[in-house]
Amino acid sequence: MNNLLSKVLIAAFLLIPPYAFLPHHAALANEAQTADRDQHFHKHHQPTAKVGRPAPDFSLEGVVSTEPDKEFKTISLGDFKGKWLVLFFYPADFTFVCPTEIRGFNAALESFKKLGAEIVGVSTDSKYSHLAWIERGDLGELHYPLLADFTKETARNYGVLEEATGVALRGLFIINPQGAIQYQVVQNLDVGRSVDEVLRVLSGLQTGGLCPLNWQPGEKTLGE
Repeated sequence: MNNLLSKVLIAAFLLIPPYAFLPHHAALANEAQTADRDQHFHKHHQPTAKVGRPAPDFSLEGVVSTEPDKEFKTISLGDFKGKWLVLFFYPADFTFVCPTEIRGFNAALESFKKLGAEIVGVSTDSKYSHLAWIERGDLGELHYPLLADFTKETARNYGVLEEATGVALRGLFIINPQGAIQYQVVQNLDVGRSVDEVLRVLSGLQTGGLCPLNWQPGEKTLGE
């Protein structure tokens, strides 16, 4: 008791807060410093995804099959070199709008392949969550990968992460065979995207021409 009283008197004399002598003070201070550092990083971290620039690299584990011992695979941006890639982010597994989009892209997969494009879906859920959702039957027989951005780094790099909730907005990126972003769109969580519009834009990009308002595949571009 006398020892504690002495420390308090010394602290008062030196204008040092008495709680600095409590055993857990160092841990609390370290925790506060870590939180401030993380907040500073996220506040000042600038997304690097932008039309006309190289797409941010990624290497993520994802679900590619429901066969035992073949469920998961690490997939990287470099795997799609020489191909068009439609990379779309969705908020979360076991939700309502998301499965309609995932099934919609799956149904149109052959149309994308005819244009030399692959499709990849990404959320911040774990790979085990993806697998459980697929195995429950909500998505049907899926023929493209669902990747797990569990660290949220990829969503953050592409500028679609909602930091407060840890989920990705509905961001979609068309990346050309050289690895550069040619199209990007980001919308809120409530409204699903249009597969037909993505196909229209992809087709337009591949013409190399000027496509006017409401241009449709097969129509002439400006100047033809």
